[in-house]
Amino acid sequence: MFDLPLPIQPTASARGVPPHFPSDDADPSHPFALTLSRRAPADLMSGRAAPLVLFRFATLAEAVQGAIDHAEGIAPDAPPQLLAILDRDERLVLAGAASDHAVAWCHPVMSAAEARGVVTEASQLRAHADRAVLWGEPDLAVRQRHRADLLDGRLVDPLWRAFAAWALQVAA
Repeated sequence: MFDLPLPIQPTASARGVPPHFPSDDADPSHPFALTLSRRAPADLMSGRAAPLVLFRFATLAEAVQGAIDHAEGIAPDAPPQLLAILDRDERLVLAGAASDHAVAWCHPVMSAAEARGVVTEASQLRAHADRAVLWGEPDLAVRQRHRADLLDGRLVDPLWRAFAAWALQVAA
């Protein structure tokens, strides 16, 4: 896992300059979707918490490059955005935090046992965030929820785990 500079604010929509994606590849049948997490309280309460599809790509490599292109369009002072690449069946392939010209990818879990540990830790962080709100610490609650969301980003679908880990090793 990685640590991000604070403060971290989840966003309901993209900030900064929108990325430039080629319009000739806007085919909705492409198998990989680059999505932006919508975790703002208004989105959660209205039922619009489903991720916002930014663009669809024919290959995973193009989707990863699309995420990097999106990150290059984020303003330097904007908070990190949670991006995810989903396959055509909406299974998580890869997730990460995009900010200021870079994407910090979450390393996928490699086993069911590790996934259970990540779910437990994310649940605990969310519980701590709820207590932080009660204690009058909203900034701490936002940071705890963001860390929990980043942990959730490690919960790559079992079909994609080994491939995603390999792709991150090659990219490093």
